[in-house]
Amino acid sequence: MAALTLYGLKNCDTCKKAMSALDADGHDVTLVDIRADANLQEKVPLWLEAVGPDKLVNKRSTTWRGLSTEEKSEIEQGKAEALLIQNPTLIKRPVIETGADIYVGWTSDVQAVF
Repeated sequence: MAALTLYGLKNCDTCKKAMSALDADGHDVTLVDIRADANLQEKVPLWLEAVGPDKLVNKRSTTWRGLSTEEKSEIEQGKAEALLIQNPTLIKRPVIETGADIYVGWTSDVQAVF
């Protein structure tokens, strides 16, 4: 199986569930903390291009609720990159890179792939 990189937070319950499930299925998974270890300058533009802001921005997060109306409208106008880099917790987690594909979240659709 290919090595997977899971971008998330060490204390995120969803990321923990994803790591456990992927480990149990025999995947070689590396967790990269999006606040401390990820190169968001490089990754965010790639993720936005691959999945778009609707999938990548976590609109249920406390960070989202704390944004101004102006910042929220910027994201909805397709200008999410700078805000996601400045606020890594705005990124829906986990982001899973397989080398060829990028998956966001730990929904049943994503789980079915693995």
